[in-house]
Amino acid sequence: MNAIELRNLTKKYPLFSVDRISLDVKQGYITGLIGPNGVGKSTLIKMILGIVRPDSGSVKILGNDMPAHEVDIKQRIAIVSDDCFYYEHLTISDTKKMIAPFYKKWNDKKFNNYLEQFELSPKKKIADLSKGMKIKFALAVALSHAAELLIMDEPTSGLDPVFRRELLDLLADMMQDERNTIIFSSHITTDLDRIADYITFINRGKIVFNETKEEVMERYVIVKGDKQLLDSDIRNDFIGLRETAVGFEGLVDDRQEAERLFGGYALLEKPSLEDIMYFTAKGGRIHA
Repeated sequence: MNAIELRNLTKKYPLFSVDRISLDVKQGYITGLIGPNGVGKSTLIKMILGIVRPDSGSVKILGNDMPAHEVDIKQRIAIVSDDCFYYEHLTISDTKKMIAPFYKKWNDKKFNNYLEQFELSPKKKIADLSKGMKIKFALAVALSHAAELLIMDEPTSGLDPVFRRELLDLLADMMQDERNTIIFSSHITTDLDRIADYITFINRGKIVFNETKEEVMERYVIVKGDKQLLDSDIRNDFIGLRETAVGFEGLVDDRQEAERLFGGYALLEKPSLEDIMYFTAKGGRIHA
């Protein structure tokens, strides 16, 4: 079953567009949404949530169509974003009093436990919270109304390494319930290396791939070798190629083909998600 189904979703801006994106997000898994900044990740999330209306295409969440069932859908989803959506002049306690009545399954005990765990004082004003503390508060809200779908838009960019690790552990706990689903949009790909089941890569408003993390890692390979191994045909086999005065490093999306071409003459290495994103986003030849 899919938690989210997008079909031909399109939004055009003067300098940028999200172009006919179709995507299934599997229920019960963590899907990492990766791509350089400014390629469409946040626009896609805003279209999923109904904050931005697409020019064309359809959105279905937890089996229901958006925006026809928007109110019911939003009872069952939560968002944690790098942006702060709360009134800065209110305290945490006052903000909770304003938010809680909107959710039928709001759990005050859970919320207070998270405040204690995250060392957040209910008396503190939102304006006085650091960026990391605002993320912690948003997470406390998100986890306190039995959300089945958690959408996280660059949630770790303002967090220290200790809480980032704690956050990933919290998400792993949430996934013990197999009905729950997480979309985790981030350009900090090391977080997704640790916890994601599926990876969706967006570049220039289009989906490059949407596969299990294992499939991605088995298919892509980094090739390092002497420049003498390169000719014009072989250069075309690379998604991205970085050349120096003495050698090269490049990304290929067919490991078997890379083994056939380079045999024992070049070093083949498993890429990180960051490698895949870097070489794909740069494309062509990258001069050191």
